[in-house]
Amino acid sequence: MKLDDHGVLKMAAMRYEADRPAAAHPIKIQDLSFRDGHQSIFATRGRTEDMIYVAEQMDKVGFHSLEMWGGATFDAMHRFLNEDPWERIRALKKYIKKTPFSMLLRGQNLVGYRNYSDDVVEAFVQRACDNGIDIFRVFDALNDFRNFETAEKIIRKNRKHFQGAICYTLTEPRMGGETYNIDYYLEKAAQLEEIGVDSICIKDMAGLIAPYDAYNLIRALKQNVRVPIHLHTHFTSGMGDLSLFKAIEAGIDIIDTCMSPYAYRTAHPAVEPLVVALLGTNRDTGFDIRLLSEIADEMEKSIPKYKHFLDETRNSIIDINVILHQTPGGMISNLVNQLKQMDALDRLEEVFRALPRVRKDLGEIPLVTPTSQIVGIQTVNNVLFDEKEGDYSKITEQVKDLCYGLYGRTTKPISPHVMKKALQGYARGEDPITVRPGNVLEPELPRIREEVKDLARNLDDELIVALYPVTGKRFLKWKYGLEKVPDDVHPKTMEDVEREKEIIEKAISGRLTLKASPASKPASLRSFDVYVDGEYFNVEIADSRETGLSVSGLTGKKKESADMAVSGTLTAPIPGMVIEYRKKTGDVVNVGDTVVVLEAMKMFNNLSAPCGGIIKEIPFKAGDSVAKGDILCYIEKR
Repeated sequence: MKLDDHGVLKMAAMRYEADRPAAAHPIKIQDLSFRDGHQSIFATRGRTEDMIYVAEQMDKVGFHSLEMWGGATFDAMHRFLNEDPWERIRALKKYIKKTPFSMLLRGQNLVGYRNYSDDVVEAFVQRACDNGIDIFRVFDALNDFRNFETAEKIIRKNRKHFQGAICYTLTEPRMGGETYNIDYYLEKAAQLEEIGVDSICIKDMAGLIAPYDAYNLIRALKQNVRVPIHLHTHFTSGMGDLSLFKAIEAGIDIIDTCMSPYAYRTAHPAVEPLVVALLGTNRDTGFDIRLLSEIADEMEKSIPKYKHFLDETRNSIIDINVILHQTPGGMISNLVNQLKQMDALDRLEEVFRALPRVRKDLGEIPLVTPTSQIVGIQTVNNVLFDEKEGDYSKITEQVKDLCYGLYGRTTKPISPHVMKKALQGYARGEDPITVRPGNVLEPELPRIREEVKDLARNLDDELIVALYPVTGKRFLKWKYGLEKVPDDVHPKTMEDVEREKEIIEKAISGRLTLKASPASKPASLRSFDVYVDGEYFNVEIADSRETGLSVSGLTGKKKESADMAVSGTLTAPIPGMVIEYRKKTGDVVNVGDTVVVLEAMKMFNNLSAPCGGIIKEIPFKAGDSVAKGDILCYIEKR
């Protein structure tokens, strides 16, 4: 036993090499901390400022690449952080000179939740190239590679690295059959190699791949395809680092990890243990463990700002039940938050039990954005609103689009019952398409440019609105000072963290002092969920940064769950954001007419009139957030 160059104990002479396939090259590692790491455990709330201060050190490590953009970052940054998504690429490029930048691109979905027209896809990918993305990991939620065509053309034109991803999933044990087996993945890999990808990624978005499955799959791929193979997995089930290790033994070329402060739980295996484990082997990373330790220590300093996003429904950092419900980490946090807002968190396990059935009804599709959201919110709707199993009484617009074919070809046929119900009265028609979705989508940029000609100042601005019409326009108003930025969008500081910690400690110890509300309600309030002796309180705290009020006392109001729905009103059945009103004040409506479109968990729900009459008042507008039970419009019955 001796010290290596990094000061780590090793037993070089006793390294196990006998049964490993020949792979004499160092393993390449892509770091995910700046994108999927904080997306998976901190709801994608990582701010650019907390990446810049470690950026130069990260550039020195020797990572194959840094995944720092794409996925949910584009949405979360402009919606919740008041940050320009495009600026993050440019800002980090100033500090990271050597390491390539990678992004996750959802094929024709780009970084949104539907398939966009070809002109939007071409413009978006071109701007991503222009701003500094070097590697494009392109995937399609249905593994329908026809949805790669438009993005691929622009990636190749700019001579960037085109990585084709295969979404990894399993056939749910209770559903029977073996849809997703090794032959399925070999066939998909052959299709990607025929397309001409530069590398292939096995994208295990929920942490489902078991160690020996990883070993067998990677060995088979290495024997059948020529391009480099890359494995991406999550730690959700607790198997992530074991599976990476077996993949390394099988000859994998590239793996994904996170820095330890952003690792584990529903994120990814940490890089540091793998670096130490591979010392002295033929796959040694060559990384400096001391440098990694220094970076991790620096990252730890900002972590307290994000801990409130952790899913606190479990003490364990693993969830082996993911093998059954197969829900990706980001989707789990969305489901928890959605049910919590609906006072229905106790039905989470019921939702997990129903997920496989809904997934099978919708063509046994992989669960990854956007299909994880499509299946997830439809399952929530079924659990909360169906009188009997399989009613599908509230079908989202995205499920209708999926049934029509706007997302592509599903792995298995969609249930005829769901198909018929979803497409009854569907705006585009009741006969599903079989062509590539992009073929039926009209160009969108000319209309967008006209809509935002007085607001957008460049193509990057226009693309934000093209992908997110409501929140995109709102962000541009914030960006150019045309509208006040809400207080909850300001960055959380370490002073905020310490203050909130003190409040929660007082609440837990029973020393929470309830004072009467001030005569005039402060303009800025911050809301906290507090549990005292098993009772749940929603506590509003005056923000002293804006009002000058001291946070020495709190006003607390116990939440009630009474149904606010009354005759003649349309109420929100779920919390969400108003996308648009299809009717206006004074319009005559009939029972069942769509009045308002409400977004929940990134999916659209058309809410219809509960009675016939005349709309007398609409208290909200597009972009407003509403709680369950909020009255969305008043209808004077005829």
